[in-house]
Amino acid sequence: MTQTTTVSPYRADEHGFFGEFGGAPLPPFLVEPIAEVAREYAKASADPAFQEQYQALLAKYVGRPSLLYFAENLTAKLGGAKIYLKREDLNHTGAHKINHCLGEALLAKRMGKTKVIAETGAGQHGVALATAAALVGLDCEIHMGAIDVAKQHPNVVRMELLGAKVVSVEEGGKTLKEAVDSAFGVYAANPEEYFFAIGSVVGPHPYPSMVRDFQSVVGREARAQVLEAEGKLPDYLIAAVGGGSNAMGLFDAFLEDEAVGIIGVEPAGEGLEGSRHAATMTLGTPGMLHGMHTKVLQDANGEPSAVHSIASGIDYPGVGPQHARLEQLGRATYVTASDAETLDAFQLLTRTEGIIPALESSHAVAHAVKLAPTLPADAVIIVNLSGRGDKDVDFVAERLAQQSK
Repeated sequence: MTQTTTVSPYRADEHGFFGEFGGAPLPPFLVEPIAEVAREYAKASADPAFQEQYQALLAKYVGRPSLLYFAENLTAKLGGAKIYLKREDLNHTGAHKINHCLGEALLAKRMGKTKVIAETGAGQHGVALATAAALVGLDCEIHMGAIDVAKQHPNVVRMELLGAKVVSVEEGGKTLKEAVDSAFGVYAANPEEYFFAIGSVVGPHPYPSMVRDFQSVVGREARAQVLEAEGKLPDYLIAAVGGGSNAMGLFDAFLEDEAVGIIGVEPAGEGLEGSRHAATMTLGTPGMLHGMHTKVLQDANGEPSAVHSIASGIDYPGVGPQHARLEQLGRATYVTASDAETLDAFQLLTRTEGIIPALESSHAVAHAVKLAPTLPADAVIIVNLSGRGDKDVDFVAERLAQQSK
């Protein structure tokens, strides 16, 4: 009798393809360095000692499990479904990013690398990687668009205090896409010494799967926690999507539960009718970006478009290939929230629950504000509160002051 193995349609194949999306289309000089990462990650995944070390750090250093918090005041104010917040903002360094940064830093150390290099937008990935590098004894270099350096100055200071070299990228739009380009250029020149620690479920194989795996602790915890609290699975999951790491972290444990609705929220920015948005899933088309085939916002020449969001961490013209596949299969729905809606949600959560969310996370909150009143009182929504808003308070204060004039 021949035994067959069923592979989930939601997983990548051995070449890193989620259906037509993903892969590793790279210039020849990067093929072997990235293949080495794939080989070593496969070994580490199967190594109980590596997994034990990683899980111990999540518990004893990050402070996991993070809370699943019933937002009782917000629920009462909106009416309708119960809203739960998965409190990734309570992690050490204040966001979900530490989950994969620790894994990547441990893998870099295992591979004998001496430096980690990465991009960052809002600065949370940069802070988390600088933290992990300090912990395991690696040098750290972070590339950040000049606009974001100014906008997220407190995180720049944190990275430098942690010993990281912060490179301000002045080219192009001076935001996240350019930061990725810049960091990739340095890595490509010296892959023997550097480990590229991509900050989301994007890039060439194995990064979309590897970062998702490290982030999947979020969904596993949430699944167990909501079953304990409510005795059932949630009706909806909601998370912000730029590259999509916090969203995949929450979604992963529920993909086979077809009754659970999955919603990703991306930036509508100043409106979908113009170019001042980052709504890749809504308006993007298949294309190549940063070593992957995925959905991309492209100009008339097929180049990645300039994008905008009030939240620096999700102003990216692409998206993780697994998200593109989930949409294609109809397993997840992708909607948008504007800058104005996001700012309103930021203030609403702050004033009703005493929780200041990151502007990235506020996109997800904004959609929950719309959805909850349309559902019955016994429905349950889990919102991934991917980060805290300390980094955003000065920028928000400036925006609110401008609006009041």
